[in-house]
Amino acid sequence: MIEQKVNAGTRFGTMILDHIIMTMIAMVFSIPGMIIGFANAFKVSHDQTNPDIFGGLSYVGLIGFAVYFCKDCINGRSIAKRILKLQLVDSKTGQVASPLKCFIRNIFCILWPIEAIVALVNPSRRIGDMVAGTKLVPFDPALEQPKPNFGQIAISLGIAYGIMILVMIPFNNMKANLAKQKVNFVENSYNEQESKETEKLFADSLSRYLTSDVRVYDKIEDENLRYISIIFTLNENYLEDDNNFDQLKSKTIPLLLTKFPEKTFVGQVKYVYQSGGNMQTRTLPLDWSVLK
Repeated sequence: MIEQKVNAGTRFGTMILDHIIMTMIAMVFSIPGMIIGFANAFKVSHDQTNPDIFGGLSYVGLIGFAVYFCKDCINGRSIAKRILKLQLVDSKTGQVASPLKCFIRNIFCILWPIEAIVALVNPSRRIGDMVAGTKLVPFDPALEQPKPNFGQIAISLGIAYGIMILVMIPFNNMKANLAKQKVNFVENSYNEQESKETEKLFADSLSRYLTSDVRVYDKIEDENLRYISIIFTLNENYLEDDNNFDQLKSKTIPLLLTKFPEKTFVGQVKYVYQSGGNMQTRTLPLDWSVLK
């Protein structure tokens, strides 16, 4: 009997369809983070701003990536392979590939561009297949289809999720280091009078441009400095153009320094413009090594 083979066009189409379908499934696990991010999109607070190095990705979202790597674990057939009537089998025995073999094979999806080139040259076996001992063949209804091995599927998912956690460790460390850079001001040192006086200062001089929300804290842990956080809500959009933004800074920062001398405080200024369903923000750290 002549063994049926997968042609390059079908092979490449499978990779594309697999990627599209599994990316959509992976995104489902990111929905909780997306909902939280959307809910907070129009909230402006005095919280200290740091870059979001995760891009909103959470530990729940990582489950989606684990599922991506385990897409063929049920009888060697992902959704795309079922649509295109294909299946992964053991390259030596010709039997349906085990969940662990399918998982090992799909780890190499991280080399997607290279894998795509190899698959076009050798449609039946890309790099992952060579390592895992599998190959892609047309689905044969006559081939015995074993019951799903849920134990191996669970192990594969667990290993895949563990790999994603390990990959995120450097980013967790970066996030922790960024958190350490936040200014530890003393909450109960909030100076309401100074805060209101500063708001009045901006209202008297710059009300045509903005309104201000100011918080002044008299103490920072281990430093003889104040902490000042300001939110400027702009009447017009001065944020899209750098020149306009620079002119706005040249009005706000010098005015702030008429009340609080330079190098006697640190903090941040958030410039916010909101119109309809759109909001733009820029955050300026009150760090004198940056401002000078």
